[in-house]
Amino acid sequence: MTPERIPFPVVDEISRHCVDEREPDTVHIEIHLPGRLDEDRLRRAVRDALGRHPRVLMREAPPRWWRPGYAWELPGAPDTDPVRFPGDTLAEARHRSLRDAPPLSAAPPLRIEVVDAPGGDGCVLLATVNHVGMDGPACLRVLATAAELYGGADNAPAPPPVRAATGPDRPEPSAPPESGSAWARPARLAADHGGGRPGHGNGMHLAELPLPSRPKGSPYTVNDQLLVATCLTALRWNRDHGRGDRPVRITMPVDDRPRTADMPIGNGTRLVEVPFGTPHRAADGDPDAVEELLRATALRTRALKALPRPQLGRSGALLTTPVLPVGVRATTARALRWGLGPWASTTLLSNLGRLPYPMDFGDGAGRATAAWISAPARMPRGVSVTTISVGGRLQVVLRWSRGRFDDAAGHRLGDLFARTLAETASGDGGGPATGRPTGQEAAR
Repeated sequence: MTPERIPFPVVDEISRHCVDEREPDTVHIEIHLPGRLDEDRLRRAVRDALGRHPRVLMREAPPRWWRPGYAWELPGAPDTDPVRFPGDTLAEARHRSLRDAPPLSAAPPLRIEVVDAPGGDGCVLLATVNHVGMDGPACLRVLATAAELYGGADNAPAPPPVRAATGPDRPEPSAPPESGSAWARPARLAADHGGGRPGHGNGMHLAELPLPSRPKGSPYTVNDQLLVATCLTALRWNRDHGRGDRPVRITMPVDDRPRTADMPIGNGTRLVEVPFGTPHRAADGDPDAVEELLRATALRTRALKALPRPQLGRSGALLTTPVLPVGVRATTARALRWGLGPWASTTLLSNLGRLPYPMDFGDGAGRATAAWISAPARMPRGVSVTTISVGGRLQVVLRWSRGRFDDAAGHRLGDLFARTLAETASGDGGGPATGRPTGQEAAR
C-alpha cells in the first residue's frame, strides 16, 4: 500500500533547505520524574500515542532536486521504535540530543531516551526532535498523551491564563524608542572562545530561576520581562567585550494552536521580530528606564502578536513557491541565509509559558517536577533562549553554537542573563536562583 504523501509546509521546507550536519536542527526536551518508568510499559504507551497522533509518523519521501517540492510520507506505523533505555548518564543523553538529529528517512523523526536522574532520585525522559518535522509544543502534546496512556492519570491541558484587557483589541505597533533605521544591522553577540578556535555543534546552560514578580495590575507579562532581560543581556555582554551598542532585535515564536488532544502536529509557530533599538539607560541599570522599557515592550509585543502574518514572513512564503525545482530553491535559500546573515536578529527567545500538561505518569513514575527545553542555536545568530515554567519556577536553557562561544563563555552568558532577569522583577521575587541542581555540568 502506497503511503499518503503531503507536501512540506513552509517552515519544514526552509529548515530542510538549510540542514547542516555540523549544527543539527534539533529540539531537546527533558521531563524530570520523581519515580521510575517501566521500559515495556513506556514502549506500549508511546506506540499507542503515535497512533493517536498519526501526523508524527512521517518520513521524508526520497528527494529529487527536479521535483516541485519535498513531501512527507505518512506510513501509518512507525518504521523504528523511538524509545531507548541507553543505561548511561543524563550528561551523555543531553550531548546526543544536541549532536545527533533523528533521521528524516524513518518515521517518526523523534527519539525518546530514559536515563537516571543525577543523584539517583527518579529518572529523566529526554526527547530529541528533528526540527524539520516537528516543534517542541507538538512533541509535548505527544508526550502528554503517552503519559496518560502509561499511567491512566488525567493529562488534560490547563486552561490558558486570562489576561486583563489593557487597550484596543488590535493596537498598532509603535516604533520602539531609540530604534534607529529599520535597515540598520542588529547587534550580534560578541564571540568568545577564550583564545581558542571556533568549534562545531552546540552547548547549553540550564538554570532554574524564580518567576520574576510584577506589580499588581502591571501591563507587562513574564514574556515581556524575558524579552527585556534578553535585550539587556546582549547589550551588556557586548559592552563587556568592547563592542559599541547596536540595535537589538529578538525573534519570538508565537503559537496559537490549542493544546488539546486534537492539536495540529508539526511546526506550528509563526516568528515575529521584536525590535528594541539601543536602550542605553536601561542597559546602564537605571530602574526607571527598565520599567519604562517593560511597559513599551508590552505594548509592542501585544501588537505584533495580533497582526496576521505568514509563519516565516512573506519572504519565506515566496521562497517556497513551487515555481522552480526544489533543488534550485534550496540553493537560493542557503545563499540568502548567509548573504542576509548580518541582518538576522540578535537572538531567538522562545517562551513556552507554563507547562500545559501535568505530565503525570501515574503510580511509580509520578508527575513531572521540572522540564527543560531548548531550541536550535544555529549560526548566524548562534544563540537561543528557551523557557518554560513548572511548579512556579522558571526553567531556562541558553543554547549556543560553538562557532560563537566556547562552553565557558556560554555559561558566563547564562549567569549574566539570570542576574539581568532579576532586575526586571519587583519585590522579593527577583533574587538569585536557588533550588535543586540543574546538572549544568552536563553541557560543559
